[in-house]
Amino acid sequence: MEETIISSDSHVIEVPDLWEKGVPSSFKPRAPKAFFDEKRDAWMFGSAEVPVQAVGGLFMAGQRPDQVESFRRAGFSVARPGGWDPMERMKDMVTDGVAAEVLYPSLGLGLFCLEDAALQEALFRTYNDWVIDYCQKVPDRLYGIALLSMFDIDHAIAEMERCKKQGIVGTMVWQVPHPKLPFTAEHYERFWAASQDLELPVHLHILTGFGDSMNRQTTHGIQRYRIGVQQTREIEDALFDIIFSGVLERYPKLKVVSVENEIGWMPFWLGQCDKAFKRHRHSETLTIDKTPTEYFRRQIYATFFNDHVGGKLFSWWGCDNCMWSNDYPHQNSTWPNSRDVIARDMGHLAAADRAKLLTTNVTKLYDLKVPASLPKAAVKDETIAAHA
Repeated sequence: MEETIISSDSHVIEVPDLWEKGVPSSFKPRAPKAFFDEKRDAWMFGSAEVPVQAVGGLFMAGQRPDQVESFRRAGFSVARPGGWDPMERMKDMVTDGVAAEVLYPSLGLGLFCLEDAALQEALFRTYNDWVIDYCQKVPDRLYGIALLSMFDIDHAIAEMERCKKQGIVGTMVWQVPHPKLPFTAEHYERFWAASQDLELPVHLHILTGFGDSMNRQTTHGIQRYRIGVQQTREIEDALFDIIFSGVLERYPKLKVVSVENEIGWMPFWLGQCDKAFKRHRHSETLTIDKTPTEYFRRQIYATFFNDHVGGKLFSWWGCDNCMWSNDYPHQNSTWPNSRDVIARDMGHLAAADRAKLLTTNVTKLYDLKVPASLPKAAVKDETIAAHA
């Protein structure tokens, strides 16, 4: 029987002038935009307030890592049009054998480190309107995640209510909060409550907020490698705060999703959390009465896409909380050879477990109908090594 594959984390590519044209006139002079930087010899995106980043890696699905410099110079001219054209995207989904996708931003990831609340709210609303329109072109296969600014919780709740009415299936907040607004703060209580009541999962995506990722474009040498290797520290801190501060205890139906942080590290990390909980709970007061692993199994999901270590650990923690993704059209994407990577990482699993990871965990989390499969692309065994 043909497997139905849903990507739980794919990306749009925002049109270069989305914010420059889309925000209210009072914000236009401060809106980030794409531009060619002669000094860097590369296409960049940003502004005086949004950290400038090279955009070439956003377009490189299916390309070799040694081609990144040419993509940085070429910019949007070599991007796959499926990033901003949903009809073209469907062609690439057919190539990859993917039936539906949950969509996140690309350029918009860098907007979570803004400190001006009003500007951030305007930029996020512009993106949300754009991705809603994008998804409505193919509503049974494309599902958008709304971006929310967390400075003003009343505004955030109003925006999530507005977006849900237009088909959005979840919200995304900073993975690394502003230093003055940690996830342990009472500031978020009404947001957690509203998310639970609206049944909208909250998503924490890699490279968002006030972490090391803010400086990755200006970091070089061994420190650049360090940022890439140690990025899981940011989601570890976020999930630790959410679990140990009792958010999941107070809001037992709230769902939280770790996005693009992979999963191979999670069983060990959860084991360490459980050990700390059991060791210190009788001497240090907590507002939780279950182990972190119990909260995780009940309320936390995690996406993965190219994690052969994680693929070997499902026998330990089961297959109920993880969701496969292809990260299209970014440099790390498994497109157009996703089925090869799926065979490598999940080929040893029973069909029922594969179905959870590839389809039903996503449809259950977002209350979606299972879409019909799209044609399967040819599987090339020799591509497995390229993604190892």
